[in-house]
Amino acid sequence: MSTTDTIPRSTSTAHVPVVIVGAGQAGLSVSWYLGRAGIDHLVVESHTPTHAWADKRWDNFTLVTPNWHCRLPGYSYTGDDPDGFMTRDEVVEWLDGWLATFDVPIRTRTTVTRLKRTATGFLLTLESAGGSEEITCDQAIIATGGYPLPVLPPYAPALDSAVAQIHSEEYFNPEQLDDGAVLVVGSGQSGTQIAEDLHLAGREVHLAIGNAPRVARFYRGRDCMTWLADMGVYDTPAQQYPGGRAAQEKTNHYVTGRDGGRDVDLRTFAAQGMKLYGHLTSGKDAVLTFAPTLTESLDAADAVYNSICADIDRYIDANDVAAPPASRYEPVWQPPADPTTLDLLDAGITTIIWAIGYRPDYRWLEVSAFDGGGRPIQTRGVTEVPGLSFIGLPWMHTWGSGRFLGIDHDARHIADTVVAALGDTRLRLASGE
Repeated sequence: MSTTDTIPRSTSTAHVPVVIVGAGQAGLSVSWYLGRAGIDHLVVESHTPTHAWADKRWDNFTLVTPNWHCRLPGYSYTGDDPDGFMTRDEVVEWLDGWLATFDVPIRTRTTVTRLKRTATGFLLTLESAGGSEEITCDQAIIATGGYPLPVLPPYAPALDSAVAQIHSEEYFNPEQLDDGAVLVVGSGQSGTQIAEDLHLAGREVHLAIGNAPRVARFYRGRDCMTWLADMGVYDTPAQQYPGGRAAQEKTNHYVTGRDGGRDVDLRTFAAQGMKLYGHLTSGKDAVLTFAPTLTESLDAADAVYNSICADIDRYIDANDVAAPPASRYEPVWQPPADPTTLDLLDAGITTIIWAIGYRPDYRWLEVSAFDGGGRPIQTRGVTEVPGLSFIGLPWMHTWGSGRFLGIDHDARHIADTVVAALGDTRLRLASGE
């Protein structure tokens, strides 16, 4: 991977036909195709290409998707465990291997602080250790991720200062935390896996859960995500996906790839001593208040679990696939009551880990391309603003968008659109060309 440390300065603003903002796997995938097409472009990255993986995941992190899902332009997982789950460090090593296969015109440790529409394209302001500079481009591709800013509740500052508070992206291992019990807030993939990490380390864990669904890790002899891929679920366009926008807005199903992969069953954790609560609604000083939703949330997550298994059953029957018998999850624990309050100090809780998600931040984009919720208005990543595209967004085109499995297809489309807009020959996307 080549690195462009500086842009030649002159009396006029430097111009690059295409600028990609963000060097995660999505932005770099578009760069791969543009480089293949001979398109002059620049990738601008505020950190380094693997920063999000190397520096923002906890020590025992593993992928929740099977290794065979890991496909990027010109590069796929070829290890000896396609149905396994790479650890954090293995993902970084795999990405480094991909980056070694092609050259990227990239500026690292450089932040785009402003992108403004002009009469002929875009004007970008770049900030780095070397100072501020401006460049222009005809096409701008935003690859900064859908939700870069960690969310904390508005009442967090009102909680007792004796209890430490961190966001899930700041958690790395149990040893970094003060002795005592830990409250994890949020039951998405990060929240449940961090709660498990602490639980397995012997820490006393309290977990406030929301409405996240869950899925079986393995069912009828195969990984559930392998079944779903065969069923075409990850390739279904967002417009055709059952449940529409409401389904797309739901938190991802919780499951884990740890130790070869297994279900995350919060009821089992509770039977082993983990304390569960419903949706956390407010807090002041040392007292937190919860909605009485624990039983409802557990039942709803299990219903989704069983519904997905039933969908797989129907696929197996319709296609006469040989597989072990069907089964159904039955609860192994029931809450005696739905707790509605918790005194942090009385419970011996010394740390709160907020795992309630992230929010978009496009304040630096001075373009009219967003809805009332601050989300890009786009079709397969392409906006109504001439020359402005996005890549790497959840549900940008399919459920696979934003995942390793769907990045290549999305990147091809964006690169093809850019090449066509620049008036060049369309990308030849056939394999091996």
